[in-house]
Amino acid sequence: MHAGAKPLGFWMCTALIVGNMIGMGIFMLPAGLAPYGRNAFAGWAITVIGCLFIAHVFARLARAMPDEDGPYGYCRRAFGNGIAFFTMWCYWVSIWISNAALAIGIVGYLAALLPPLRANPALQPLAGMAIIWCFVLVSLRGALASGRVQLVSAALKLLPMGAIVLLGAWVLAGDSAAYAAHLADVPFSLDGTAAAGTIALFAMLGVECAALPATKVDQPERTIPRATIAGTLAAATVYVAVCAIPLLLLPARELAASDAPFVALFQRYWDAGSGQWLALAVIVSGLGALNGWTMLAGEVTASMAAHGIFPAHLKAANRHGAPTWSLLLMGVLASAMIGMNYTRSLAEGFTFLTMVVTAASMPLYLVGGAAVFKLAQRGVLARGKALTVSAAMSCVFSLWAFYGMGREAFWWGMALGALSLPVFWLARWRQQRRAAAGSTPTAAAPP
Repeated sequence: MHAGAKPLGFWMCTALIVGNMIGMGIFMLPAGLAPYGRNAFAGWAITVIGCLFIAHVFARLARAMPDEDGPYGYCRRAFGNGIAFFTMWCYWVSIWISNAALAIGIVGYLAALLPPLRANPALQPLAGMAIIWCFVLVSLRGALASGRVQLVSAALKLLPMGAIVLLGAWVLAGDSAAYAAHLADVPFSLDGTAAAGTIALFAMLGVECAALPATKVDQPERTIPRATIAGTLAAATVYVAVCAIPLLLLPARELAASDAPFVALFQRYWDAGSGQWLALAVIVSGLGALNGWTMLAGEVTASMAAHGIFPAHLKAANRHGAPTWSLLLMGVLASAMIGMNYTRSLAEGFTFLTMVVTAASMPLYLVGGAAVFKLAQRGVLARGKALTVSAAMSCVFSLWAFYGMGREAFWWGMALGALSLPVFWLARWRQQRRAAAGSTPTAAAPP
């Protein structure tokens, strides 16, 4: 991509949000939510509302600071390099773990189509790694190529959504008692609702996606806020219409053990072969999400390198404007995470990784909400009543999600965040060394 070129417009940014939010989560998470019974619906409702508050926060931040380098710039402007560094480190970790989770989900549905893959678990992590590297190659072709793939995949993934809604309506019309007959008999509880909501939150991650490649967005002060709100509303609507159906129509025990819940749904209520076609459509949806997150992984890594956090060579771009070394690093890390989950089943591995991703993403949402108050105090941001409520609820929702994720995911998230400390100290030491040598760094590093 030539200097000054900004290939991402409103439709590509909206497709980036919708495509990244509606990935494998909507198809895999019913298995993770099945044990929570009616708590799953309460958790979903809280999660959707919380994500709409977060979307409003990031839309207003983007409108107020169009020249900043996405969420890193917003956090740095509000709290300085130190907090911005920790926040974006955690978010960076969440992206490449998310890519590993997406690849695992895709393999789960591929196994439903390919008996040899289903019969040989040793091939499954290798298949996931191969998928990761295919999209690294796509992203190396530049943001425009990734954006075009995202537009096509976002349109294609709506087809299976429509089929799922039609199936649910057909079953309801034939036997209204079919609904709610299969929910796990679990009483309402704060812990259950919080845990279910945190699992569901993985599927809603991505409200900030349009702001991440801000330097490649056309008219960012106008495009990013519009795409953020439109994309989040569209994704939330689809989730409400689709994700409840397998929870209501499949026995909780069967659903919890399924690596491909919607395939099981169609095979039970339609015919034995219909699930195969749905599996193919689900794979397309997951591939589209992986395409978008792979591109963003490269952009976030390159942005952190440009600010002196990561080695400078990670910001180097090829002739298509793609950060080559950043994308290669993402491929290596995501592949390693897939290998580490080799001992778990596909469903267990996916659910575990979603919890870790959620834990690593929460600092960005918490700091983003807090940044509104800090920037409004400085006069950078005009704070109205609606924005104040959104910022406050974003912070409350983030803390609620931390509560719901459980000890294992929380400590995994904290451990991954702690790994940022040596990187932070190394970046500061390098800056001090350059300053002592009398050289001027090309980009600001953490203090």
